[in-house]
Amino acid sequence: MAFVVGENCIKCKYTDCVEVCPVDCFYEGPNFLVIHPDECIDCALCEPECPANAIFAEDEIPEDQEHFKELNAELAEVWDNITEKKDALSDADDWNGVEGKLSYLER
Repeated sequence: MAFVVGENCIKCKYTDCVEVCPVDCFYEGPNFLVIHPDECIDCALCEPECPANAIFAEDEIPEDQEHFKELNAELAEVWDNITEKKDALSDADDWNGVEGKLSYLER
């Protein structure tokens, strides 16, 4: 089982989770992070570090975000690996908690 980055990461992209990942399984897009499901070791260190509460165990992801499992796997194959914490997007706090952000995902 892997962890999955869900919708609330879009337009926030806090990277606190990246800093604690022992296997560097996070990948970075323009305004979203994903977890590579084949690299995640299910250590659960990232989940409590996410200020946006956007990381879920694969079997606990909200039903309306099930498609993020496939999205994480797909984008992890094309985006660059991220291994160090960076500043969140400048307006991340304004977007944190906003629903319906999938249409804002930049690939």
